[in-house]
Formats: sequence, C-alpha cells, structure tokens
Amino acid sequence: MRLAEKYGDKPLAELPMLFQRILQNAIRDHYRRQKVRNMWTTLLSAFSGPEDDEHDPLDTLESADGDHKSESPQTQLEQRQTLGAIEREIEKLPARQREAFLMRYWEEMDIAETAAAMGCSEGSVKTHCSRATHTLAAALAAKGIKP
Repeated sequence: MRLAEKYGDKPLAELPMLFQRILQNAIRDHYRRQKVRNMWTTLLSAFSGPEDDEHDPLDTLESADGDHKSESPQTQLEQRQTLGAIEREIEKLPARQREAFLMRYWEEMDIAETAAAMGCSEGSVKTHCSRATHTLAAALAAKGIKP
C-alpha cells in the first residue's frame, strides 16, 4: 500500500528497490514497537494479579478501598511506591515527550492518531516516544526499578 500511495509515479525499474526498502523499514518499525511494548508490558505486569488479564496498573493506586486483599501489605506498598516513582518520572519528561508517551502507551493510540492529536509528523511522534522511553528507562533503572 505504501508503495502504491507514495511511489506510484516512479518508473517500473525503481519499484522493486523501493518495495524492498519499504518492507525493511516496516519490519524494523514492527520489531522496535514490539521491543518497547514488551518492556512496558513487563514492567507494568508486575502490578497485576495472576487472575487479572485486563488489569490497568494505574488502578493499583486507587485501591485504597481494599479490593486487593489477597496481596500482602508489603506488596501493596511496594506497588504503590513503584507506580508513584513511575508517575513522578513521567511528570519530569518534557511536555511533548510526555504527551506522546502517554498517548501511545497509556491511551494506546497509534502513531498516526497521536501525530494528528499533537499536530506534528509521525516521525516527531516516534522521536518523542523513543526519547521518553529511554529517559524513563534510565531514570527508573537508577532507582532500582527494572523491567
């Protein structure tokens, strides 16, 4: 589809080379996204219960009404502290990085939707998300929080 949309006016001799490049970039993008998603899924999955497939880790912060009675108080405290550290580090991000990161990973918007909402290019969204992810990973690792 990308080949037809963007390069339909190119000579036929150039199309195989363009297709190969588009395919390589699509594969790289897929694996990069997968790596980032796996990192955040792994990090945040520590906050869900074993029987909880659709658990939102941020709900843990709101569990003061005692809906996690099976967890020990120590575990609950550690989870709250870790989520608090994650939230504080997200708040420290530059505004555009924070906005892109939250839209992509908390709101689960795709790159095109995020770019439209932010009023920037898809490349800018990718850059902001990458920088935010690296900054957060480094800050959390420095605090001893590892995925």
